[in-house]
Amino acid sequence: MDGTPRNEDALTALMTMLRPDIEACNAVIMGKMASPVALIPRLAAHIIAAGGKRLRPLLTMAAARMCGYDPAGQRHVVLAACVEFIHTATLLHDDVVDESALRRGQASANALFGNQASVLVGDFLFARSFQLMIQDGSLPVMAILAGASATIAEGEVLQLMTQNDTGTTEEQYLEVIHGKTAALFAAAARLGAVVAGRPMAEEEALDAYGRNLGVAFQLVDDALDYAADQAVLGKTVGDDFREGKISLPVIVAFARGDEAQRLFWRRTLEEGEQGEDDLAEAQRLITRHGALAETFARARDYGAAALTALAIFPDSAEKRALAAVVDYCIERAR
Repeated sequence: MDGTPRNEDALTALMTMLRPDIEACNAVIMGKMASPVALIPRLAAHIIAAGGKRLRPLLTMAAARMCGYDPAGQRHVVLAACVEFIHTATLLHDDVVDESALRRGQASANALFGNQASVLVGDFLFARSFQLMIQDGSLPVMAILAGASATIAEGEVLQLMTQNDTGTTEEQYLEVIHGKTAALFAAAARLGAVVAGRPMAEEEALDAYGRNLGVAFQLVDDALDYAADQAVLGKTVGDDFREGKISLPVIVAFARGDEAQRLFWRRTLEEGEQGEDDLAEAQRLITRHGALAETFARARDYGAAALTALAIFPDSAEKRALAAVVDYCIERAR
């Protein structure tokens, strides 16, 4: 679309458009982090203040406005906060499972406060999210968010099952990211149509938009783990490699490599035998076999599907902003 902002400008434009909603959402988040147990607000504030762009709650608020929801209402704001609590809880749990030291360029909560505190505060944030759902009082909203929460957990467990297994197929990998990432993107976007009382066709269109956007987002994340600068990525480059995670760049490089190269992947990912030069060798093989280019191309395909899903909505500033977010997610850090 002509005049549509690109990349970082897209997110900046969306945040400017939604500034009053964002401020109201932040107020809900800060209020619901309060607890007489001092460690809870300290740890929750650490991860929430760590610089995340809050893309998922932005989708909820932008979709609601695109669907004609009166911004004077508060449902979209409260549910955006609910989405952010679910996302933050999963981050706390993920960093414990992955033994991550960095989150968004800063020390992760588990590195600072310990694994036990991170898991328990993640549980607290999940509980807060369900309190917000009850406050909203809509059974369809609860069904969407409860379903997404269960799917996220399933995706994380499936990833654990495929970890260190170079026999993982592309279909299994996509099933993982549909669960652990795309489900919450889909729910966040779909809520916009729900609060606005729009027809099921619009709910499903926003679900498809969010789902395809989420897959594209994760594909790019997985590519950047082998390609980005650590300062840009906001976490340690090569974490997926060190943890033995099987992502699309690895699947492509493994399939296109010779037997000696496959032995390298089995040794480093399945057996966990990694030397100081092995990450560089993994990056070399992934580049040599065009695995990064392939992963970015797949991300663009999913991005195109996300844009197609928006086609049923009339033109508006919010629609243009949501379309531009697709480019932001695919082209970031490139």
